[in-house]
This record gives sequence, structure tokens and C-alpha cells, in this order.
Amino acid sequence: MHSGHFSLTNLLLEKMKETSRSTGIEGRIVNLSSIAHLHTYEEGILFDKLNDRRGYSDKKAYGQSKLANILHANELSRRLKEEGANITANSVHPGLIMTNLMRHSFLLMRILKVFTCIFWKNVPQGAATTCYVALHPTLKGVTGKYFLDCNEEKPSALAREETLAKKLWDFSENL
Repeated sequence: MHSGHFSLTNLLLEKMKETSRSTGIEGRIVNLSSIAHLHTYEEGILFDKLNDRRGYSDKKAYGQSKLANILHANELSRRLKEEGANITANSVHPGLIMTNLMRHSFLLMRILKVFTCIFWKNVPQGAATTCYVALHPTLKGVTGKYFLDCNEEKPSALAREETLAKKLWDFSENL
């Protein structure tokens, strides 16, 4: 859920700014997102219907939360740049990772996993993009971007909407 990412980031942000100022070392914030951000509600974020059971779709709600993580990184990046902070904020899609998360899933999902296994990554492969964005020296100063397979990618049009990012930020602060 986006609100947890938002709250944790804000709780740690002043300490990151302080550390970056005192050490001169760039701070990096990496939000975990997903290509699932492409599959969300038409409006992107249903601000007025977050708990509405009518029209709810678990897949679209998941996509909405991943879209929110990208929007959060983008708006945070904009604010940090404006402030002159030596901190970057980016988002990543780690890929489909072969973990035990589906051990309790429906039989259909397990069967699907068998037939799509060539697309799945092991845990180190899945962590590669996150580690790359967090640590690689060539990404010094790179902020407000979305990464997939250790490459910058263009996220959905909704994920690039500055107005939606600002609205989400304000909404999240009011929560």
C-alpha cells in the first residue's frame, strides 16, 4: 500500500537530508513499483472511492498502488530538486520473481507459473534493478525516473502526470 511507503519515507527524510548535507554523499530513495501500474483504473487513482466495494477490482487496485509508488517517487524527486537536496528518488519494476509468495495461491496460478517460468527471475536477478538504482555510480544525480531490467524505461502516461502526482501527495499528507 502506498501510504506505508509515503509515511516511512517522510519519517526518514529529514535524517537523510541531514546525513547527505554532513557527508556530501548523495542519498537515494528507491520505490518498488511494478509494470502492473499500466493496469489500473481509468482515472489512475480513485481518490473518492478507495474503500468502495462497488467497481472494485483486486488487479486494478494493485495497479493503482504501484502507480501511486511511481507518482510518489516523481513528486518527491521534484520537491527534493526544488529544495536543492542531494537526494534522488526513483522507482523500479523488479520483474516477476520466483519466491514463495504464491505458495498459498490458487491451483490455476500455480499451473500458470509452470507455463510462464521462463519469464520469472530468481531472487538475485529480481534484486538487481533495485541495487543498480540504489548504488550504481553512473546514476549519480538521476532522479524522477522509472527503471526495468537495469534500464530507464518510460512509464505509463498516468505515471508521468505531474498534476496527479501533486494531488496524490496532498491526499497522502491529509491521511
